[in-house]
This record gives sequence, structure tokens and C-alpha cells, in this order.
Amino acid sequence: MAVSVQVIYPITEGTTFDYDYYADKHMKLVDQTMGPHLQSMVVTKGLAGGPDTPPDFFAVATFVFADEAAMNAAMANSGALGEDLANFTNVAPKFLIGEVIA
Repeated sequence: MAVSVQVIYPITEGTTFDYDYYADKHMKLVDQTMGPHLQSMVVTKGLAGGPDTPPDFFAVATFVFADEAAMNAAMANSGALGEDLANFTNVAPKFLIGEVIA
């Protein structure tokens, strides 16, 4: 059964996010460390939270794995990703690990 990991970067007062670094460097690091275990991934940049409403999130990254074993193998290699966080944001990301149901 497929599982996903979502990394959610909330916007709060005083937080910053460097989209260029994230897209050009951090996502390459994702590919190097977790890529062999990924089934798919998508990153969404927050544009709005609704009509005439600013976004609540800088970005949401969704990583899909074939199963829990593949996710665990990827997560075992992901230490460098946490170390790279300070290079593009001062946000403490939130995580949602779940079963893909649709």
C-alpha cells in the first residue's frame, strides 16, 4: 500500500523562505538522498489560501512511496535534508505521514 510524506512549511510572522534555493539546491539533495526510494513527488508553492486571502503555507512537498519499507529506507537517508533547512528557511516544518487512499 502506497504511503506519503508531506512536508508543510507554514507562514507565520517573521518567517522567510528562499524558493530559488529550495527548488535549485534542496530538491537536488532530496533526489540524491531519497530519490531511489521515491515513487513520485510534487512541490506546491503557496499562492493563496482562498479568494483574496494570502497563503497559510510557503510550500507543501509531497513524497509518495510504494510502501512503508520504501519510505523507511528513504527516511534513513534523509539526515542531510534537515541539516540543509537553515539554508532556505527559518520555518520549523510540519509533517504528515499517511496512507495514500486516492
